[in-house]
Parts: sequence; C-alpha cells; structure tokens
Amino acid sequence: MAKTSQEIEKEFIDGLKSNTGKDLKGWLTVIKDCGIEKRNDIIKWLKEKNNFGHMNASLLAGIYFNNGNPVYGSEQNLLNNQFEKYQEMRPLFEHLQKEILAWDNSIAFITKKTYVSITKKREFAAINIKKGELRLGMDLGDLPFEGIVEKSKLTGPMARISHMVAIKAQSDINKNLFQLLDAANKRVNP
Repeated sequence: MAKTSQEIEKEFIDGLKSNTGKDLKGWLTVIKDCGIEKRNDIIKWLKEKNNFGHMNASLLAGIYFNNGNPVYGSEQNLLNNQFEKYQEMRPLFEHLQKEILAWDNSIAFITKKTYVSITKKREFAAINIKKGELRLGMDLGDLPFEGIVEKSKLTGPMARISHMVAIKAQSDINKNLFQLLDAANKRVNP
C-alpha cells in the first residue's frame, strides 16, 4: 500500500538530521536567514545550493510556510484549511459524507492538501470544496459528459478522476448521484 502524505512528511522530518546534518529547527533557521521570501525561490535555492531533491525541497518549504509545523500532520487541519475560504460549504460536505457512508460504510474519506479522496481499495472519487459548490469528481472512464455530468475541474486528484458533478444543495445528493458513484467504484474496485 502506498504511503500517505503524512507518513512521507514524517519520514522526511525524522531523517533530516541524519541525511543533511541539520534537524528541522536548524533548516527553518537557515531558510529564514537566507533572505529569500517566495516559496518557489526557496525550493530552487534548496535544490541548487543545498542538494535537496525536488520533493524534499517542496516538503521543507511547505513546512517553513506553515509556521514550522508539518503540513500533513493532521487530516483535520488539512480539512479545516480547505474550508478556510468556504465555511458555508461545511454543512453540505458533512451531509454528503454522511449520505455516502450510509450508502457504503466501508468507504474511506482521506483528506489531502487540496481535496478529499474517496476510496475503497483504490481512489474512485474525490471532492474539491469551492465557492458555492462541492465538486464531486469520479473515475467514469469514457462515459459521455451530459446532464449533470461534466468534465472534471478538480485540483489535486489523479487524472483518472475524469468526470464531476457540481453539488450546490442537499437535493443534488440523490439517486442519480449514487448511480454514478456506484459506477465509478465498480470501475476502479471490481
């Protein structure tokens, strides 16, 4: 099974001292003192001047810009960050989550940095929280884009999340939606 972002970040932090000679606190001080302010410039500097690979440079820059705290340390914090601009969408998200779990309680919701993954054995759907809507993306293969189903505009999940439905009200969480979810689940988790 693939490691979670939280596990990868923890391993990175735990191995910093042995791999680089400096612990997290030491690197945060070095970054602060380097005088570079933009995230991408810090990543470039870590790669070019400090021999970090891209992923590790990105992880360290992310922690630096998260006030020195792990970015993936808590799924609840990740979810709260996604609702930061769209608090009004939280009740609809919670209702959708409750209805999906009532439909199939073996489904897992895994919060990522920019989206919420919906998985069984493998991810078959995902949710982006946007202004005025929840975008429920699904892996529906070559199903035509028609009716409530449109081309996915989600940020974060793999490209196989090809289709989406914009959920704007509880009434959008209906039989048609669950037929689509069921089709995506059966396609990915036969």
